[in-house]
Amino acid sequence: MKECWVIPPEHNAEFVCQMEDVLELYKLPYDPDYPVVCFDESSKQLVSETRQPLPIEAGQPERYDHEYQRQGVCNLFMFFEPLAGWRHVEVTDHRTQVDYAHQMKYLADECYLNAKKIKLTQDNLNTHVKSSLYKAFPPAEARRILDKFEFHYTPKHGSWLNIAEIELSVLSRQCLDRRIPDKETLKSEIAAWENRRNALACKCNWQFTTEDARIKLARLYPVIDA
Repeated sequence: MKECWVIPPEHNAEFVCQMEDVLELYKLPYDPDYPVVCFDESSKQLVSETRQPLPIEAGQPERYDHEYQRQGVCNLFMFFEPLAGWRHVEVTDHRTQVDYAHQMKYLADECYLNAKKIKLTQDNLNTHVKSSLYKAFPPAEARRILDKFEFHYTPKHGSWLNIAEIELSVLSRQCLDRRIPDKETLKSEIAAWENRRNALACKCNWQFTTEDARIKLARLYPVIDA
């Protein structure tokens, strides 16, 4: 039996430096002027039925045929502010640098227009770079948007430190664990899930701290000779 796993490097100063940066960020109290927002992305394969499913009956679940028709893939951009219990999922056709840039503009100009600085946590995907905004907007506009952000990156092989991954997992279990035939249905279903979660202000109670990491993940820290 084998299991695919993300194995962080041992005795790696770069890894623990970025890990502690993110963990210290998560310790900050709620501040609407400086919101801590986590950003991540995923995808959803669209599939339609080739035969009509059998409806639910007494003592029987809904039954559907094992065959299906592939209808393409949609990208999902997830924004999640853990301390406020707010999230938003944007469904797009692609996840290019230009798509990323427009998500940053949306976050700065529509979601957090009155914030002084957005403390954004994200992973090291090659589109998650400041230069992406210069591919989408004139220089002055790109600079204006970037000045609204303070970027924090999870370490390579440490994307589990991004709380947005947890919320994507919830989305997958509660909303996406079934066949969805087209983009419009996907957007509608995700919007209903998002509205319910936001109405309940579902937060994330993150408990793992820098102090915990230095004990439980001691193998990741460099060995310093006395």
